[in-house]
Amino acid sequence: MKYSTVVGIGLLLVFAICTAHADTVTDWNQTAIEVMKGAKAVGNPWTRSLAMVHVAMADAIDAVQGRYTRYIATVPSVPSASAEVAAAAAARHILMQLYPNQKAQIEEAYAASLKTVPDGPAKSAGVTLGEQAAAAVEADRADDGTSVPDTYRPFTSPGVWVPTTPPLFEQYARAKPWVLKNADQFRPGPPPQLSSALYARDYNETKNVGSSKSTVRTPQQTEVVKFWTQFNFLPAWEAAARQLSAAKGLGLAENARLFALLNMGIANTFINDWDAKFTYNFWRPITAIRNGDKDDNDATERDPGWTPLNTTPMHPEYPSQAAIVTGVAVAVLESVFGSNPAITVTATDFDNPNLKREFKSIAEMADEMKNVRVWGGIHFRNSLEVGDDMGRKIAAYLIENALKPTR
Repeated sequence: MKYSTVVGIGLLLVFAICTAHADTVTDWNQTAIEVMKGAKAVGNPWTRSLAMVHVAMADAIDAVQGRYTRYIATVPSVPSASAEVAAAAAARHILMQLYPNQKAQIEEAYAASLKTVPDGPAKSAGVTLGEQAAAAVEADRADDGTSVPDTYRPFTSPGVWVPTTPPLFEQYARAKPWVLKNADQFRPGPPPQLSSALYARDYNETKNVGSSKSTVRTPQQTEVVKFWTQFNFLPAWEAAARQLSAAKGLGLAENARLFALLNMGIANTFINDWDAKFTYNFWRPITAIRNGDKDDNDATERDPGWTPLNTTPMHPEYPSQAAIVTGVAVAVLESVFGSNPAITVTATDFDNPNLKREFKSIAEMADEMKNVRVWGGIHFRNSLEVGDDMGRKIAAYLIENALKPTR
């Protein structure tokens, strides 16, 4: 892999392939990401929005083509409608409802999607069908529990100060997942006992390599940590899916299914993982290492002034969110493209498009995404391993139970 501020020949080839095979699904995937960037959407709401967009598009397309089962089957099939128009209308409807302040950008993308389709009954039927599919998805998520008040209650003794910044989106720990039965369906067992050798292994690894003043972390590792800011790993998986899709030349219905599965899975990670995080409420390395004399483990020496390289997120440590996302993404992509597809994929910095990282495979990108959580001092190794396993289980359940081929 390499880190660069310029686009090399290999990257130009990747983007050329993507442009040649771009379709309505991948176009709106990129549009949705840009819309959410403009709206400053992050984390949990970001994944919910993208799942809604792609499920609505998948349902609209399959109401025309009938290639796969639908998430919501109440909208009637309209084989005479334009599937491309239906997908665009569905995406537009969802984004307009969620991000009305980005109307101009959404409408511009919508006009571009429709301009190549001649006026007539197929186009009109596609618009109506797409809006119906989107409205059905919108109604399904209206009571998903993601907008209920944050009622997190810090545990402390009366009169004792606690940090007053509220946790990020604690209500997602009780939200309704996509397809899964409930938020705790794949809840893992508890984190390692503080007195265990496993905990000491993880503690000392993060303490040594994840410190802001680490002398064992390499300059390249430090550079990589800075690249993967908190939410860069989310659009990176969307870009990887687009690049893999373009290289294989997937059709409209296949793309719709791929991106719906991927984004339902990623949205689920911000529900299933939040359930686990707030169930176990496990401390972050900055707390653990500054209190290493209180864990009953002789192998964990306290460092009272220890600080991580990265800013610590405002939610519990176990399991790792980045790792559960990688588990879902790799499993979904491999289900379509085969085991560890050997194609160069490119991740672009969310805020600075000139910064890119290039990988020989999705497995290589996934490994780096996980490692930087330790190198940045915000996670323990076991949380990465547990999170990746959770993600793969979520993906397997989705693939088995949703958007199945009809023939």
